[in-house]
Amino acid sequence: MKQLPYLKNEDGLTTLYVDGAPYIALSGEIHNSSSSSLEYMKTKVWPNLRGLHLNTVIVPVFWELMEPVQGQYDFALVDGIIEQAREEGVRLILLWFGLWKNGRSTYAPSWIKKDYQSYFRARYPGGAASDTISPLCDAAVEADATAFHSLMKHLKDIDGEEQTVIMMQIENEIGFLGAERDYSDKANKQFEEVIPSGLAALYSNNGNWKEVFGEAAAENFMAYHYACAIEKIAKSGSKAYPLPMFVNAWLEQYPWKAGTYPSGGPIAKVMKIWKHAAPTICLYAPDIYLPNFAEVCEEYTADGNPLFIPEARRDMVSATNVFYAIGKHNALCFAPFGIEDFLATATNEDGPDFGIMMALNIDMSAFILNGTGPYLAESYRLLGNMMGIINRYRGTGKMTGFLQHHNSGCLLTFSKYDVKLTYKRQEDGKPVSGGLIIEVNEDEFLFAGIGFSVEFLPKSGETDKIGYIQIEEGEFMNDQWIRGRVLNGDEAAYMISIGRKPAALKVEMYKYN
Repeated sequence: MKQLPYLKNEDGLTTLYVDGAPYIALSGEIHNSSSSSLEYMKTKVWPNLRGLHLNTVIVPVFWELMEPVQGQYDFALVDGIIEQAREEGVRLILLWFGLWKNGRSTYAPSWIKKDYQSYFRARYPGGAASDTISPLCDAAVEADATAFHSLMKHLKDIDGEEQTVIMMQIENEIGFLGAERDYSDKANKQFEEVIPSGLAALYSNNGNWKEVFGEAAAENFMAYHYACAIEKIAKSGSKAYPLPMFVNAWLEQYPWKAGTYPSGGPIAKVMKIWKHAAPTICLYAPDIYLPNFAEVCEEYTADGNPLFIPEARRDMVSATNVFYAIGKHNALCFAPFGIEDFLATATNEDGPDFGIMMALNIDMSAFILNGTGPYLAESYRLLGNMMGIINRYRGTGKMTGFLQHHNSGCLLTFSKYDVKLTYKRQEDGKPVSGGLIIEVNEDEFLFAGIGFSVEFLPKSGETDKIGYIQIEEGEFMNDQWIRGRVLNGDEAAYMISIGRKPAALKVEMYKYN
């Protein structure tokens, strides 16, 4: 078998390798139920993805459909999806919808759901049952791990050579909704006990959960037990077929109380516990629907965690955010949600349910398409054709990103020049401003993005003047720069700029006195 996809950290920079070469997933995640029907995928999904310039599609696979009877597996859907992806020429990242999806256990098979004595539920204060199977239920975790092992073994058998599937997400936005922790009998008992010795060593403290963690005790308790469960599932699958495995997070948000978002999920503040308890997991991925995109990226690149975004907003800002994520934070994946809608002429959706969004404390604007598709397609086309260049400059300090957020612009410092970027005024129905910049050498720069003007400035205290050697519009084709117009005269007299559509510029400067 050839080398499997893998992650490698070199000098603090993590790179995903596929077929032995660096790989960045320009992706999208399909709707939850689309992949439950191969015919639906064939007629409603794949045709709408072809113009988006994706190289990867993120697709759920379902425990309830794969093991409808305990111990009897049906891999027809998995096989069909892989075959369809090969026909389309894209890679897959599979989402294992097993015990937990968005804090609930709706994708568990019927034989798990009906036997609620063996596979017991997490409970709310007072003892009321939830529809979430407790992460402390060893029998349920063992059943999930067994099923996941079977899936990974099957993937090895049918895909070990072609490697259409490059990564696996274990469960989806796990955690407990509606309370800060599980109040089942087993959870109550363990919450009063001394914390595990490994955690005691990690935090240089000992005692029960409340004594060690205070107000954070309940959420940390859930984080530890979810992480232990995920480690058992991931390790079981990895023994059969060790693709890179990750988990994703429903982010902490207003009112910032565990249970209003899934308590115990892999949010940034409990990542230390997760890394300790789930070493098989290679990265922790934020689902970014919140408006503070740049702040979330900062949070999720702390302590060496590589940025991987398996779900992103559906509105126009995504066409710009992808440049920032890759340029500033060396992102390994960017994937807006419900990607099959983006270029569809019509959808079956009436839009997000306002009541559900309110109940789950979710920003409605993040789920509304407002013309995103054509812009995102152009962003992906541009970036896809310069991936070799991006990979050459990742982690060198010569590439960075910038993003408009209630500010007029920014000033970036390079070897020989300072670069002043001025954002275009935000307009309804247009992407926000942002992009990436690469310092090819001290006098030559590449810009790619949307809606900004560029001015080169001398370093502070210098008296030299600055001039342009050449300003070129153009695009990349298989990493080769294809020159368009050469700008001079009025077009280069003051500031050079990129308009409201994704575009690129190549600029060469000089100094004189």
